[in-house]
Amino acid sequence: MEKNILKYWIFSIVGWVLLGTTTANAQLYASSDFDGKYDMLLSNPGVQIEATEAINKLYNFKFAEADAEFRWLRYRYPYHPMPYFLMGLAEWWKIVPNTEDTRYDDRCLALMDTCITLAEKLYDARENKIEPSFFLAAAYAFKGRIHSERKHWSRATFAGKNALKYMEKCEGKSDLSPELLFGDGLFNYFAQWIPDNYPLLKPILWLFPKGNKQLGIQQLEKVGNNAFYTRTEARYFLLQIYSYENQYAKAYDLAKYSWETYPDNPYFERYYLRSAFVRGNTAEAEKSANSILSKIDKGMAGYEAVSGRNAAYVLAYYYNNYHRDIPKAKEYYLQAVNYSIQAKAFTSGYYLSSLIALGKMSETEKDYEAAREYYKTVIDRGEKKSSQVKEAKDAISQLNKSRREERRKRRD
Repeated sequence: MEKNILKYWIFSIVGWVLLGTTTANAQLYASSDFDGKYDMLLSNPGVQIEATEAINKLYNFKFAEADAEFRWLRYRYPYHPMPYFLMGLAEWWKIVPNTEDTRYDDRCLALMDTCITLAEKLYDARENKIEPSFFLAAAYAFKGRIHSERKHWSRATFAGKNALKYMEKCEGKSDLSPELLFGDGLFNYFAQWIPDNYPLLKPILWLFPKGNKQLGIQQLEKVGNNAFYTRTEARYFLLQIYSYENQYAKAYDLAKYSWETYPDNPYFERYYLRSAFVRGNTAEAEKSANSILSKIDKGMAGYEAVSGRNAAYVLAYYYNNYHRDIPKAKEYYLQAVNYSIQAKAFTSGYYLSSLIALGKMSETEKDYEAAREYYKTVIDRGEKKSSQVKEAKDAISQLNKSRREERRKRRD
């Protein structure tokens, strides 16, 4: 089991690093019509504009509109990996809101395979290997990430090795553009973060250069502020990093800006909700939570159980602790539980805390059996050393004590 966990983290971080390093270049570079006019389409402003518009639609979860743009690029450049990589990237972002969702795996992997095939031909045909190497590293990185998410360790290993091989051919190019600084920033941060948080990986990671978390954050912030193509990807990772580093003010500001830029991106809206909730921005968090639940009801792309669980819990918390509307709070706690069950998130804090709150409400209603069942579910499904499991055990102990006292009073 430990070996599997190590593999998961190794190939996930390979995917993260290469995703950051190569997504930029996948967006920056494309083939011209191979007439020698452009060595790389980095110098073709028309293609940049077309790709950028499509990518903006992608990040705002307007996948059908983005796909139309990508298909047009594929029509213009049928033998180049760039359009296929971008279409695969769109499939990946369909997975992002809930990485347990496997519906988009096959198409994403197939598009990355086509990207690899075309990039290999481009690699053999060109003297300058940088452009095809970027696409090869990126496509293999995405494949490695998906396979590691699904715990397909052998496939993840193969994809990770190939991604690293082509990444090495592009190493040291970050001085050319702030876009290319992205990969350096991700590597510097996670190369230190992983061994700090997962000491078992230290013997394996000694082969890699040492990281520098603060430098990595600075580099990613530079990309997020100055890059043209990779700024959104940099912000996507910075949201996670700020949370790891307990920099909640930065997380809030960035999440709010990202959501305002892409208001129908469920990942960014969910992060905005969470950061507003943590920061105590009650009005904003409540408005965001209602927005998310409304978008789920409308069936909008990417809005599903994971986002619903977060939103329902936040509303339940406010109705329970601020508005003092217990029936409404109970309704939202039950929603949070149901969304958690849909997402199969049985160890999440939202799920367990909702069950505890429902147990307390049942006690108030003198429905002791229901309360006991809620608490027992927490103990059965929660992590043994979690605060929620401890609270549930204490609640059952207190519940038993109260029931004994009630029986004693009735006898007396």
